[in-house]
Amino acid sequence: MRVAEVDYRPLLRELLATYGPVGQEDAVRAVCRRELEPLADETWVDDAGNLVGLFRGSAPRDGRATRVLAHMDELSMMVKRVESDGSLHVTPLGTMYPANFGLGPVLILGDRENLCGILTLGSEHTTKESQRIWETKPDQGDRSLDWLHVYVFTGRTPEELTAAGIRPGTRVCIDGSKRHLVEFGDYLGAYFIDDRAPTTALLLTARALAERRPRDDAYLVFTTSEEIGGVGAAFACRSLPGELTIALEVGPAEAEYATTVGGGPVVGYADALSVYDKDVADALMSAATDRGYAPQAAVPGAFESDASHAKASGHTARAGLLCVPTLSTHGYEVIRRHAIDEMADVLVDVLSGGIARSTSGP
Repeated sequence: MRVAEVDYRPLLRELLATYGPVGQEDAVRAVCRRELEPLADETWVDDAGNLVGLFRGSAPRDGRATRVLAHMDELSMMVKRVESDGSLHVTPLGTMYPANFGLGPVLILGDRENLCGILTLGSEHTTKESQRIWETKPDQGDRSLDWLHVYVFTGRTPEELTAAGIRPGTRVCIDGSKRHLVEFGDYLGAYFIDDRAPTTALLLTARALAERRPRDDAYLVFTTSEEIGGVGAAFACRSLPGELTIALEVGPAEAEYATTVGGGPVVGYADALSVYDKDVADALMSAATDRGYAPQAAVPGAFESDASHAKASGHTARAGLLCVPTLSTHGYEVIRRHAIDEMADVLVDVLSGGIARSTSGP
């Protein structure tokens, strides 16, 4: 039986619609805390803004605890400057380009008022005199659209923006009108599947662990600022007990890695930042295989996770990576309908059974 005995899509839709720019994940954290608090033995928010739920182990072993991480932040933008006409120049928070989400409506999260704006390049009907636009035309400058080319049209004066609490440092997110879940065949599509799908899976795991206890203490951690270098995860791993960290992520479905969006969970053996522990990866593969989920082993490049950041910085002794296979990561992302509950199933099996240390490990 799958972990998801109830339809998880309403929760996923709510998380997708909730704004969580890097360093300002409060609204997403509130949704996760509402779901987590009735289930965990203890729940708290640490000094880095991470939400932590402790599930005490049924047969804990000395010094062993597992931290499972899913991040709350999303790819977003930050105001770099406000121009005299009220337009905003923005810089990305995370690895993204204007084409990842397309031109169109954005929400500007002011301190006192949220305002709608439009991320725009300008008119296609321009000549070389409009150099910024001209150089992005395929038949002219042929340069890729980048952040220097676009701006946010607000339709407001600088004084009105100041009154709303909008200034350099203000976060800008893709507007709610573009944050809907689309269902087609056996697949789901949306922006911000990264990392709302793994976050949903971690909450499903919490539901299961409330009845099927983990062997060792398990800390389910909803982390901050992953998209800019695993900042929240590094703090959590440094401050929480335990020596094993497992990150839940979206995994690129690409021929380069021999992974497909229609396949089973993706298990990472290494990424651009770190090598994951083989015994941990093997345990994840075995748990998925035992469930009949046809896991996909992968070594993704141009990829990092909360766990690989924690291991590279020396904040965890061992690390693992479990991913939802995802088409078009950091864009309009697509996953298989059962990928979320399969991730939760594998995680619950691993946590309830415990992961043995390899003989060559610590």
